[in-house]
Amino acid sequence: MNSKILGIFTLISFLTISFSKGQSLEEKNNRAVFNRIEYFINSQQPDSIYQLANKDFQSQISRSQLTGILTQLSVLGKIKNATVFKYNRGVASYKTEFEQETMTILLGVDSTMHYHTLAFQPYQGDAKADSAASAKKDIISNVKATNPLDNFVDSVARNYAKQGNAQGLAVAIIHKNKINTFFYGETDKGNNKLPDANTLFEIGSISKTFTASLLADMVNKGLVNLEDSIAKFLPDSIAQNPDIKKITFKSLVNHTSGLPALADNWNKGPKFSMDDPYAFYDRKQLFAYLKNYKAKGDPETEYAYSNLGFGLLAELIAIIQKKPYMQLVKESILVPLEMTNTSDKIDPKNKNIAPPHNKEGTKVSFWNFQAMAGAGALKSSLNDMLRYTIAQLTYPETDIQKAMNLTKQFTFFVPPNSDIGMAWHMNMLEGMTYYWHNGGTAGSSSFVGFVPDEKSVVIILSNSEIDVTQTGIQLLEKVLTTK
Repeated sequence: MNSKILGIFTLISFLTISFSKGQSLEEKNNRAVFNRIEYFINSQQPDSIYQLANKDFQSQISRSQLTGILTQLSVLGKIKNATVFKYNRGVASYKTEFEQETMTILLGVDSTMHYHTLAFQPYQGDAKADSAASAKKDIISNVKATNPLDNFVDSVARNYAKQGNAQGLAVAIIHKNKINTFFYGETDKGNNKLPDANTLFEIGSISKTFTASLLADMVNKGLVNLEDSIAKFLPDSIAQNPDIKKITFKSLVNHTSGLPALADNWNKGPKFSMDDPYAFYDRKQLFAYLKNYKAKGDPETEYAYSNLGFGLLAELIAIIQKKPYMQLVKESILVPLEMTNTSDKIDPKNKNIAPPHNKEGTKVSFWNFQAMAGAGALKSSLNDMLRYTIAQLTYPETDIQKAMNLTKQFTFFVPPNSDIGMAWHMNMLEGMTYYWHNGGTAGSSSFVGFVPDEKSVVIILSNSEIDVTQTGIQLLEKVLTTK
């Protein structure tokens, strides 16, 4: 190790751990704070890093002490890549690749999105992960890198693709009016076939942004108002439920309805199978749940991500428009944007597909949907998602462009630094707002993000359950800060 940094050891950790409702949310929050620390390290802003610490940490480590440690760390250069290789009792271990050295950064985050633990240690290696990455060091790819940004994207994307059970990966970047694509791995284990721009992937919850666009189009056309109660469009047996009467279209589309992530009968049907969990959950079952729904609080007071809410929203849209959900998606979005490779079903004649694989690398089923279609039914390709995101950046003239523009308007603030539009998550970096959404199924992961002010886009499609969200955020923030 570089002798100049021999003095960097683990900082004293103050484990005031607050366990969140779900491990996945806790880990995502940890990564969100890490991304900010990474940015401040790379831009040499130690004071900003100190401001992210909670009071317990600051009571034991002074600003000058932390600044001194970070100053020593600066000799390693900027952080090029960071991946979590361990998560234990609320503390994540990041394999952090600086320009000159690889270090381990330990980070623990409390419920207020401030860190209670920040430590820098020599990287000793994660034998299992490093062995798997080494075994895939010759991963096949199709990449044309012509500038530093391309090289950064290739490094980050390749690091994801080298994970032991990752499969195929397709990435698109738009920056300074130029589109570049990056392809890695195999569409199916052992077939030696790279994905391409027309390969079909599950996009999971990115489907929610399509559902939001349908709602926005209805609002623009005066068919509904965001403040309308959904009860007026439901059968009387459901509409008379006082807790349903309180739910508005806005609260469905920004996850503040109070509805849970899933209905308590989602897995109770006679045909239910975990291999395809939503295939037989229909409107009848959904309405049976809503009839007796009991709220735990008032709507529009707290953000709580709800697949159920978007499944219900799609059913309401279909009821009001008197057309099936997918027909509306096709007529309002896919045809106008010439997205010919996007659907809720897999065409058995299509040979250019990326079958989903779980975290163990085992092939699993594509998911099918009925009443939950609006939450995650769509399958799409890199080319089609490029058309979709380019339309998000275009001056609104057509109906769908105007609807997309409405989905990007602020509807709710989520502490400490996020806003919600209609489905879209909104964050700010260097004075500019970026929009993003991710998706995940039992065997696929996806990410779409864009910066309207910069006309920049990041799209990632993977046929592995291994999450690409933080890879997407990292690339989007890199694109945003690359001039």
